[in-house]
Amino acid sequence: MAATSRYWIVSLPVHTSASATWNRLRQSISKNSFDTPLYRFTMPDLRVGTLDSLLALSDDLVKSNVFIEGVTHKIRRQIEELEKASGVEVGALTVDGVPIDSYLTRFVWDEGKYPTMSPLRELVDSIHVQVAKIEDDMKVRVAEYSNIRSQLNAINRKQSGSLAVRDISNLVNPEDIVASEHLVTLLAVVPKYSQKDWLSSYETLTTFVVPRSTKKLHEDNEYALYTVTLFRKIREFEYSPEAQESRKQELEKLIQDQESKRSSLLQWCYASYGEVFSSWMHFCAVRVFAESILRYGLPPSFLAVVLAPLVKSEKKVRGILEELCGNINSSYWKSEDEIGLAGIGGEAEAYPYVSFTINLV
Repeated sequence: MAATSRYWIVSLPVHTSASATWNRLRQSISKNSFDTPLYRFTMPDLRVGTLDSLLALSDDLVKSNVFIEGVTHKIRRQIEELEKASGVEVGALTVDGVPIDSYLTRFVWDEGKYPTMSPLRELVDSIHVQVAKIEDDMKVRVAEYSNIRSQLNAINRKQSGSLAVRDISNLVNPEDIVASEHLVTLLAVVPKYSQKDWLSSYETLTTFVVPRSTKKLHEDNEYALYTVTLFRKIREFEYSPEAQESRKQELEKLIQDQESKRSSLLQWCYASYGEVFSSWMHFCAVRVFAESILRYGLPPSFLAVVLAPLVKSEKKVRGILEELCGNINSSYWKSEDEIGLAGIGGEAEAYPYVSFTINLV
């Protein structure tokens, strides 16, 4: 897993040049919050479109981000569950072999997969549809794996539960069963503390009981398993070595199927996590672009960066970022009356710059 799990993606308005703003930011962070990692977030040249289209898109950006981020966390949690089931530590989460934190901090737009000439709405919809398909695929695969696990759990409950519910065929040997033309053996599950009552009364339960024919085969914390022989009248239990072997083979096959499904699902999850994470970062690039134009206006002139401040340094870093905005209308952005407009980036608080948080876990 990534060493740092919480990042900010921020865009700042550019007053002179992006390189000048970048240098000022680096100097301020180095001087006042040297323990805060800082990276440039390389932005592609995306199509601006119309103001109306940007405003319409902004209404969906936060909701789409919640969905895409949610799918990445679902897959990650599934990986953790599958690895835990086999007693293995979670492996490195990557995008095409690149650790996810490095992919984020060294992000490069994939022009082949997401052509920058496409309208922003088309890019967002494409990403959303792709992630939705992966989520649907995951539901099917997890359901198949869970079905096998449920079958195994049911068998295990029968084998490990009390005598009242468990499969007792493996507790009975051929010599315990009398099966002839005139005699038949039945099995009785007796409460552990009622065994004296059973032994003193079983011969009188019916006229067909063979005297002194009961024998205890097994006892657990709650019950005891007894045989009792009757003159043939009914036939409740038939000992079958073949059936017992068949159940054993069925269990072995389920165990093999479960491991095969677990391994296949795990491999799929690692690959799909990388795919969804990559889609999420491309979505974030579109989001930064759209929100920066709505915040700072046209033509596009902003610097996008990634920061990973420690919790104790967050307030200080926020101050540095605000100062680089020139404190223009900072009181406006902080006013409670305008918190809705100010919070266009989806953060709980408002800032005079675009900012949203990426949680890797």
